[in-house]
Amino acid sequence: MVSIIMSGCNGHMGQVITRIVGERDDCEIVAGIDKFHGIENTYPVYDEISECKEEADAVIDFSAPAALGGLLEYGRRTKTALILCTTGYSDADKSAIEEASKEIAILRSANMSLGVNVLAKLITEAVKQLAPAGFDIEIVEKHHKLKKDAPSGTALYLADAANAGADNKYRYVFDRSQRSEKRPEDEIGISAVRGGNIPGDHDVIFAGEDEVITFSHKAYSKAVFGKGAVMAALHMKGRAPGLYDMNSVLF
Repeated sequence: MVSIIMSGCNGHMGQVITRIVGERDDCEIVAGIDKFHGIENTYPVYDEISECKEEADAVIDFSAPAALGGLLEYGRRTKTALILCTTGYSDADKSAIEEASKEIAILRSANMSLGVNVLAKLITEAVKQLAPAGFDIEIVEKHHKLKKDAPSGTALYLADAANAGADNKYRYVFDRSQRSEKRPEDEIGISAVRGGNIPGDHDVIFAGEDEVITFSHKAYSKAVFGKGAVMAALHMKGRAPGLYDMNSVLF
């Protein structure tokens, strides 16, 4: 049995994961962290993780970047594995995560779904063939109107996957409205759409002469991210210190 602390337990993803874990017999949520207490849970909920009395094998975090400091401090103090699913981290945040991973096991991923992570692998391989043939790369991501960060962490993750297959020759462009010139060959354009309740759509477009290849992933509910997060928690129990990603879970 893997015991889990759910950070951001009363948010949408926190409640999705609560339901997923409740239907399994190999893990349980022993405590939650959230400043909002308007939801009745089957486990105790604390405002801050520093107040948590329960011990756990892993912490799943679907909250906000502002919670990172407390999570890293808790992980170091208790030697608890951290599953960081929050996006929008700054460069300083990422450096702090990398430093903490020397002491504890941390898994960080911009997207927890199995499909997106397999897609990233495919894109890295596709670029090796298509980029030398002159194909341009564009990424279009769509999310619900409540999402605060843009572009999505997943869009950047997929761009990085493409870049990895091309010896990091690409630079990322998020706005072309202030320039008047033909498209340079060394860029990946990334566009963000926000509206309605779209859980998450990502298209990676390879546009060549006379043909276009599009890799697409569509999430029909946030359950795909919750299932991946639970898989990660099960995988990370007892792991040695280090910085992990979903590739270590899936491949």
